[in-house]
Amino acid sequence: MTVEEKKLDVASEAAVQPTSSNSEGESEPQNRQLSRALKGRHMQMIAIGGSIGAGLFVGTGGALRTGGPAALLIGFIIIGCMMMCTVQALGELAIIYPVNGAFYEYAVRFIDPAWGFAMGWEYCIGWMVTLPFEITSAGITIEFWKSRDEVNPGVWCAVFMSILIIIQVFGVRGYGEVEFILAIVKIIACIGFIILGIIINAGGVPTDPRGYIGAQYWHDPGAFRNGFQGFCSVFVTAAFSFGGTEMVGLAAAEATNPRKTLPKATRQVFWRITLFYILNIFILGLIVPSDSDVLLGASGANTKASPFVLAVQLAGIQILPHIINGVITCAVISVANSCTYGSTRVLQALAQSGRAPAIFAKIDKSGRPIYCVALQVAFGFISFITVAADSKTVFNWLLAVTGLSGQFAYVSIMIAHIRFRKAWRVQGRSLEEIPWRSALGVVGSYVGVFLVCCSLAATFYSSLFPVGGKPSAESFFQGYLAAPITISLFLFWKVYTKDWGFGVDLHSVDLDMGRRPEEELDDVYEGTEKKTSMWKRGLSVIC
Repeated sequence: MTVEEKKLDVASEAAVQPTSSNSEGESEPQNRQLSRALKGRHMQMIAIGGSIGAGLFVGTGGALRTGGPAALLIGFIIIGCMMMCTVQALGELAIIYPVNGAFYEYAVRFIDPAWGFAMGWEYCIGWMVTLPFEITSAGITIEFWKSRDEVNPGVWCAVFMSILIIIQVFGVRGYGEVEFILAIVKIIACIGFIILGIIINAGGVPTDPRGYIGAQYWHDPGAFRNGFQGFCSVFVTAAFSFGGTEMVGLAAAEATNPRKTLPKATRQVFWRITLFYILNIFILGLIVPSDSDVLLGASGANTKASPFVLAVQLAGIQILPHIINGVITCAVISVANSCTYGSTRVLQALAQSGRAPAIFAKIDKSGRPIYCVALQVAFGFISFITVAADSKTVFNWLLAVTGLSGQFAYVSIMIAHIRFRKAWRVQGRSLEEIPWRSALGVVGSYVGVFLVCCSLAATFYSSLFPVGGKPSAESFFQGYLAAPITISLFLFWKVYTKDWGFGVDLHSVDLDMGRRPEEELDDVYEGTEKKTSMWKRGLSVIC
């Protein structure tokens, strides 16, 4: 019997043994579940505004400077299409299997246990080391008003860490409520900027000496900058900016009724991509010159170099830069909140399946993975490194670990979806039995896998040949370090389990484990299979 088979046996035994005795002879629940407290409104806001953060509000400035407005727009459209394919596939899987760990579990079940182990750990580590960076970034946004000379940055780290710990006290409900409120703030800001940007471009701001702008910046300094290198570098920013989109799938296990809330939440991602990313980026390219020296510092949460702040400053509007900076602060807090959620839920799922220390599988009476949360909070204290002189170097290498974790998760979701559909077919089941099907189907997953490969290739090229610099091992590994780490984790699990094959037997995959039969008596919110005409199927993707 292999290690994997033993783990399956242990998992089966745990499922039928509800209690165990502790050292004092008291009975403790073995099968305590995560709290299912996320309501429909939480799921909608997590889907629409959950991942809008510093990547959009600040990171796009550096990408605009490097690639130009056309490259920035094209890059975000391509990555946006990739995310649409990913979310549609994830929605189908999460509705039929609303399990802890979501895509990690799908990778283990439908792709390969070793790949699920590697991808799950890389994803978990990625969010863990991102948290201290986000806390530090939140402090940097405050420097827009108070410089480091006035207030030690460690003070802001302590403030934001305290806020984060308070949120954790309320469990998943706290996460949902905070995301609900902050998502509304970000959505209002994005819509407001689109309207303001159109007015600025049309010359409707009296304090703007430029008057009517039109497409002037697409001609001078130009639509593209730095050729193919500049275009490839945009993919890195775009992939980072969309990070966290997959949270809606993770949240399925803690939704009160995923069959009712997930279909709509899945489709609303279209509006996030189109309205809040693509339109904002198009407007930015029209009203902000890509050769502005201010954009040179557009990284992390340096809001003084934010293209959104620069846009209103160039228009001579006095108060709005402060408001936008406040929005960016909220966005960074939102991402930090997502860090604690994403890492802890995947780590708990890893431990529950025997692929992480068993202590992290424990769920307290409030439905929180308490030890996972404690570990994530401990990582947050790394943010105090910001007071050190060489903190930037430390954070650059920490972020290098996370660089590709999201893309590995996305490609895993779509490959798992493809193999799920194949397993469903070879076991003689009808597509009509699937509660909710991706409007893009398996074809969408194949297209998404291709786009992820293109993104990984572009990241590889831009890491090897950075814009404005010479090829170096340091720049390459800061962009691609996650790849060898993930491969090493994959090989480690193969050696540990002595399972040298690759892939799972789709004829014997359990297609019923993880389903909620009691909920399947209810109808899904709506099914795309009932829409037969082409225009209705197209509309079902977005509404």
